[in-house]
Amino acid sequence: MNKFIENLKTAIFERPVQSAADVVLFAFLLYALFVFLKKNDATRLYKYVVLFLALSVVLTAPVLGLTLLSRTFSYGFIIVIIGVASLFPQEVRRGFWKISSPRDMQQAFNTQYDCSDEELNAAISEIVRASLNMAKKDVGALIVITPEHIPVHIKESGTKLDAVVSGGLLESIFNTKAPLHDGAVLIRGNRIMAAGCFLPLTQSLEVDKELGTRHRAAIGVTETNNVLAIMVSEETGVISVAYRGELKRYYDAEMLTDELQGFYGLKAIAGTGKKSRKSRKNSSGDKAE
Repeated sequence: MNKFIENLKTAIFERPVQSAADVVLFAFLLYALFVFLKKNDATRLYKYVVLFLALSVVLTAPVLGLTLLSRTFSYGFIIVIIGVASLFPQEVRRGFWKISSPRDMQQAFNTQYDCSDEELNAAISEIVRASLNMAKKDVGALIVITPEHIPVHIKESGTKLDAVVSGGLLESIFNTKAPLHDGAVLIRGNRIMAAGCFLPLTQSLEVDKELGTRHRAAIGVTETNNVLAIMVSEETGVISVAYRGELKRYYDAEMLTDELQGFYGLKAIAGTGKKSRKSRKNSSGDKAE
């Protein structure tokens, strides 16, 4: 123990900057871990994490001479991180996706579609018109717009359509007597890829408990995929939009049109004046999914 104290004093006085940085970084990692646990309603794990780390410090002390345990528990913090990640895989995946995904509009302008800007604008008009009509009639709807390839298991959970977007078709799909009205419609570019698709529900505890399954599904699919979801509430007729796990409500025609044009990359990037891309065709010439 005396040797440990002497080594600690030597580190503090001879390498004060490195020692301070070491303590600050460890404190930050511990704080981030506790914030993550609190956000996911797992504060009960606090005491176990602290106990495990304290045990790691004790068992790795050279004075005990426990070689095997010392070597194992020397990676105590890494073991804790792996344990927490295994308990909350969806939350960890969601966090990494948000960090790795681009946060500006440049990606929207780089996405290529097998249709022109005029056809995209026409599709947007049809989506907005259908959403407003369904909102007036209190018809529930869930429309997912994807600029990229959505996971296969989501697309295959529904019925493949591959049809040009039209307001009439969307309203027919979500008619309460139609067999596909309970699922989500997937749209890429100006084409409906599939209908009646099942989406993963969000597990976030921050979501308003008054929101139903349709809204939770919209939030869930946008948490881990680069998509935009439009919901029409069958109870209130309110139009909402979910993106990156965040839900915004009470959209009108102009707001929804602006949101879709921005997501499709049809609106100018702030500060650049660019209004559209040079080409909407895939480089391979193949038809998009």
